[in-house]
Amino acid sequence: MSDFLHTALLWLEQASAWLEAFWLAIVAPVGVGLAVWVTVHVAQHKRDARAAAAWTGLVWLVPFLGALLYLLLGVNRIQRRARQLTGGGIDTLESTESVAEDTVQAPQLRVLSRLVGRLTRLPLTAGNRVTMHEAREALHLMAQAVDEAQHSVFMATYIFGNDAAGKPLVEALTRAAARGVQVRVLLDGVGALYSLPSVTRRLRKGGVRVERFLHSVAPWRMPYMNLRNHRKLMIVDHTLGFTGGMNVRAGYVREPARTHDLHARLEGPVVAHLLRTFAADWMFTCGENLTAEYQGQQAPGTVRARGISAGPDADFDKRRLTLFAAIGSAEREIRIVTPYFVPDQTLMAALQLALLKGVKVEMVVPRKNNLRLVQWASIHALKWLVHGGAHLYLSAPPFDHSKVMTVDGHWVQLGSGNWDARSLRLNFEFDLECYDGPLAEQVNTLIDGRIAGARRMDDADFQAMAGWRNVRNALAHMLEPYL
Repeated sequence: MSDFLHTALLWLEQASAWLEAFWLAIVAPVGVGLAVWVTVHVAQHKRDARAAAAWTGLVWLVPFLGALLYLLLGVNRIQRRARQLTGGGIDTLESTESVAEDTVQAPQLRVLSRLVGRLTRLPLTAGNRVTMHEAREALHLMAQAVDEAQHSVFMATYIFGNDAAGKPLVEALTRAAARGVQVRVLLDGVGALYSLPSVTRRLRKGGVRVERFLHSVAPWRMPYMNLRNHRKLMIVDHTLGFTGGMNVRAGYVREPARTHDLHARLEGPVVAHLLRTFAADWMFTCGENLTAEYQGQQAPGTVRARGISAGPDADFDKRRLTLFAAIGSAEREIRIVTPYFVPDQTLMAALQLALLKGVKVEMVVPRKNNLRLVQWASIHALKWLVHGGAHLYLSAPPFDHSKVMTVDGHWVQLGSGNWDARSLRLNFEFDLECYDGPLAEQVNTLIDGRIAGARRMDDADFQAMAGWRNVRNALAHMLEPYL
């Protein structure tokens, strides 16, 4: 035994000496090989040349670590397993009532409607009722709808706080599950950690079936940490829907409120689009196949509407192209309310062209953002639009998390998506496009209310800005592909 140990120690000593002498000759080719592999992979799979250049530079300048970061954050491994398992059945909406695009009242928006229809492969549905609500009221309406549910409640959200906003909703979901309602709750794997302890334990204790999207406690088993499900959906009894930008957080219900937001209550055939998206995400997460057929009235209202499901999978780039088309279709005005505005160059160019065309562009962003880096980058981007004639308004606290857009007083977009790289390329988002004058008027009234309490920032304000602030904002904007 002693001879064996002696031999083993001698072998280890010799191996150590050999590695000490030749480690550079071993490590260097491995590092170069990894860098070459990443460069080839980036060139083949990255559509954005700036992102491709950034990743290529990182893996060559920071060997090994750059390759590791690319494997964790840069490789898109997502496939919509739900579509594979169902044979595409979730994408089939034969029961949905569609309407011809030529019935859209504003002629300049008919081309937009046809384009989004081809992009999403979903019909523009007629006969919907869409009502906008501030966050506090929306949370109350959602809990009330759950208490009135008879058959099913499907809910997906990014953040579900275990707090003053989340607990009443948990109690309503628990009561629904206790009376035999099919309750399914989908939380994002990262978003669920915003509230500790997580609300998942409280939900499961109440008999609610809850799953986490792209979640693993082991980082090495979690190759999707940069791809988040940011959608906010609730569908009750396959007839009533809620969607928008609102998470479930106590900041909405405290006195005074710490956050403002908008959410929509939906009735009509467009609820089928919410069902389709939730069913696909649920199948992807846990393999259970849910019925995605709308079972409500065909014409409870007059709004023409369509869901836009976007993400880094088969739905890649649908949101960015929709925004690009909507901006291009505008003839009179574009009004945008968003908490995070760091768009890519294509959307910036589209807005600049709209300004040159004589379209009035109004932007409303928070005066004080909850993400400082994003705020600095946003101000740098907005500077060029203001210089081109856009009207910029900084809304007063509390922080406004609302995400809406109107075009020419007839087209409305609302949903979970922001104007940044994360929403445009990495997140799974759900937006709703609506063609309706009265709804646009309601949303524009809400925008007017925000502008009334906001401070306008014009070209003179940017020129008076301290030099170091300009440099800080410009440096932050260089991170635009990653914000």
